[in-house]
Amino acid sequence: MAVVAVVVTFNRLPMLQRLVGRLRAIGGLDRILVVDNASTDGTGEWLVSAGDGPGVPVEHRTLATNTGGAGGFHDGIEWAEGLLSDDEDLVWLMDDDGLPEQDCLARLLERVQRDRLEFCGPVVLAEQDPTRLCFPIRLPGGSRVVHAMPAVEGAARDGLVDDVVIPFNGVLVTRGLVRRIGLPRAEFFIWGDDVEYLWRAERAGARIATVVDARFLHPATDDLGTPMMLGRTTYNHTPSDLKHYCMARNNVLNLRDYRGWLFVLFFWVKTVWFYLFTKPRPGRIAMSARAAAAGLRGDFTGHRRYLR
Repeated sequence: MAVVAVVVTFNRLPMLQRLVGRLRAIGGLDRILVVDNASTDGTGEWLVSAGDGPGVPVEHRTLATNTGGAGGFHDGIEWAEGLLSDDEDLVWLMDDDGLPEQDCLARLLERVQRDRLEFCGPVVLAEQDPTRLCFPIRLPGGSRVVHAMPAVEGAARDGLVDDVVIPFNGVLVTRGLVRRIGLPRAEFFIWGDDVEYLWRAERAGARIATVVDARFLHPATDDLGTPMMLGRTTYNHTPSDLKHYCMARNNVLNLRDYRGWLFVLFFWVKTVWFYLFTKPRPGRIAMSARAAAAGLRGDFTGHRRYLR
């Protein structure tokens, strides 16, 4: 199996340099493709010189404008799929701020071959504290959300947590699955494009799992999975207006298309509750309504007012 890494970057040159160095040291990769979202911090110039370095070839594309993670992965997966020739070849997806452990790819590949996985990923751990998860995981078959590594290990069967993965954070996707389900929704810009792609793969019957002994580090944010309703559920709060706008817009569309209107209603109950009682910011409720309405009528331009 050929393996091509796709990295999406925007104005985080030191992190990109760290990641590319790690990928070159890991082995098992055929090439590294970097999609530069029109960075202005010298990333483009560095990528030109990085292509001449030793080890795994590094190729790059600099986009004309910042298309967000969604646009970057759309372009990068399309690029990788065109370079691969067999449906069992693999695309390894990650943002510039992630860092796979040295044996991460080897452990993923072992389970891909053994268990015929089509969409699998590592456990994504908080770089500041690798005993806890960077992103909370809702375990399959219920509503339980876990935040720590021991809970994931306890939920695993034969080293896998089936039907769960944190997409676009060190995940492997087969070329065959890409050909079946297509590319990520570039118009989403950020937030929810990865979940939509995962749910599309799920709907297509893909074999999906988290490989518990494969580890991937990522800077943590304490706002994701903020407890609410006396700890009965959580909400993905973010201080960023850009991220919240995209989350509200894209999440409503994802829930409508893959889970149904009842889940949309529950999301709205949570949003209103959270910004009235948990972290009072009534303006966020109005923003959420504008974002959702725009998405439902097919307008994906509203986030641009929050770009810096």
